[in-house]
Amino acid sequence: MTAAVLYEPGDIRVEEVPIPAIGSKDLLLEVAACGVCGSDIPRMMSNGAYYSPIICGHEFAGHVVEIGDEVTAFKVGDLVTVPPLLPCRECESCQAGNFSLCEDYDYFGSRREGAYARYVNVPENNALLMPEGLDPRAAAMIDPAAIALHAVLKTDLRKGDRVAVLGAGPIGLFAIEWALLGGASEVLALDVSEEKAAMAREAGATLTATSGEQALELAGKGFDVLIETAGAPPTIALAPNLMARHGRAAFIGIPNHPIELDKKTFSNFLRREVSLHGSWNSFSAPFPGREWTESAARLADGSLGWEFMITHELGLDELPDTMRKLADRSIFSSKVLFIPTK
Repeated sequence: MTAAVLYEPGDIRVEEVPIPAIGSKDLLLEVAACGVCGSDIPRMMSNGAYYSPIICGHEFAGHVVEIGDEVTAFKVGDLVTVPPLLPCRECESCQAGNFSLCEDYDYFGSRREGAYARYVNVPENNALLMPEGLDPRAAAMIDPAAIALHAVLKTDLRKGDRVAVLGAGPIGLFAIEWALLGGASEVLALDVSEEKAAMAREAGATLTATSGEQALELAGKGFDVLIETAGAPPTIALAPNLMARHGRAAFIGIPNHPIELDKKTFSNFLRREVSLHGSWNSFSAPFPGREWTESAARLADGSLGWEFMITHELGLDELPDTMRKLADRSIFSSKVLFIPTK
């Protein structure tokens, strides 16, 4: 089969490799689409994975083409999406249903072979059957939708809340949509990119800003809920200053540089009694959790928009050059999908 293989950071080769063999409790999927996660870019271009060579890619969906002898829940032809984390199901966190905090997990595309390939081997209990008629591209976007919902749930969003979303990439765009579905009275989206601010408006944002100063001007008495998705030190440091009294913030974005809070910012955090929540991955009990099942249902019934987020649909042969362009920011992108059959 054709796959994009990472040999070392920056050395990505599209080549022919063996189709993976499956075990008795596994599925062989033909990958319909695999999306680029922000974490893929440093993994493939600078930081590396847990071992190499490796096939990266973890936001994916595909059709079942072969089933193991003991598989009972799926049949050939089924469309499934794949939660990328494989929990150990034995540690204290897993036993408590906190699968996102598993202490001994495996992960597609970084700790095991991923889906920038024509086929991928998936354990039966890591496959989620998709609603009838769901577009496979939408199924490949459930991971970012679920990550956004996982964060929103941590904020105890209430009807009428004012919400701010920092960063308007795919996770931020889904966070805007979840906030509105949850009854937010208005949603501010902050992103330095005018193009992404426009996409935020398409997602339903009622207010947009392209600088922290603009966001502060629009904050008024502050936002009840804030979702930080950019992982940039300036937006993380801005967050407490945008919050209302007893505001609740959830942080998704992963920073690559130190975060500093000045005295005024920290004072606002204290005096407004703001609650700050970390949000990691997207899973709950029963695995993979309501984040995944609700995302699938909302994508299927049209409540969650998704197609407007896609800026690129490419074949695997374009993956090495595209990753380089994403790393040096020489192209504008939101959701980039690779279609191995393209």
